[in-house]
Amino acid sequence: MENSLMKELVFGHKNPDTDAIVAAKAFSYLQNQLGADTEAVALGTPNEETKFVLDYFKEPAPRIIKTAKNEVAAVMLVDHNEAQQSVDDIAEVQVTHVVDHHRIANFETAAPLFYHAEPLGCCSTVIYKLFKQNEVTVPAKLAGLMLSAIISDTLLFKSPTTTAQDEQAVKELAKIAGVDYETYGLDMLKAGTNLGSKTEEELITADAKSFEMGGKKVRIDQVNTVDLNEVFAREAALRTAIEKQNKENGYDLFLLMVTNIMNSDTRLLVVGEPQETVAKAFNVKLVDNKADLPGVVSRKKQVVPPLEKAF
Repeated sequence: MENSLMKELVFGHKNPDTDAIVAAKAFSYLQNQLGADTEAVALGTPNEETKFVLDYFKEPAPRIIKTAKNEVAAVMLVDHNEAQQSVDDIAEVQVTHVVDHHRIANFETAAPLFYHAEPLGCCSTVIYKLFKQNEVTVPAKLAGLMLSAIISDTLLFKSPTTTAQDEQAVKELAKIAGVDYETYGLDMLKAGTNLGSKTEEELITADAKSFEMGGKKVRIDQVNTVDLNEVFAREAALRTAIEKQNKENGYDLFLLMVTNIMNSDTRLLVVGEPQETVAKAFNVKLVDNKADLPGVVSRKKQVVPPLEKAF
């Protein structure tokens, strides 16, 4: 019984992307090497890109949990800290560790904790630094997973969130994993843009995050593609799906970022109110609820901050 109480779960945010899944696996491995008893789990199904990564490195997908308290008394968070992005019963468990690369919001704990956050392009880069700090070797398979996460979060270094440390980490991890990161990275990103098989519901949910801004519930989803027109051919159906989600979940405003990973441009579809705040934030005119944002690829750096300011 003693041991089951000591075990902790490690997980990333809801609607997990590659970094959320990989960072959990990487930090759990590191913690276990340092003597802890942890298991990496997920708060949702891996997306197409992450499935490609897990298949490529022959790594199983983590099991999915809905709640944590029924299993453990304490948890470790990676790649997020905001309560609404975490496990449903986050308030009922102790958070002992957080490793992140996002802003800190809606986060407080009753007890002291280990908290390590850096403004790098990817949480897995932060974790790679912790491996080095603790002098723990990264196994080849895990190195492959971690470089995949960094490429995913930085869009192969095209995102403005990319730092020199992210690039350096990928190069070092690629040597350990024995992969050509440029060729592999492009294949991986393209695997994530296979959208034809997805329903509108899946497209607007796959990479969505909720934010509180100026008393409004704002939902921002990002879809990566190699062809904007392919996505906007489904615009009417996408709008309907978004309106349904807004109604069911009480979102005031829903922003769908459709990002072309080949040329780093985003087209925004805005459903809900206040539209004028969005127009002001990006200094654009919304035509038919849409606007083109050239050079915008990062929700974290290029979409959330101007919106917060406008609100």
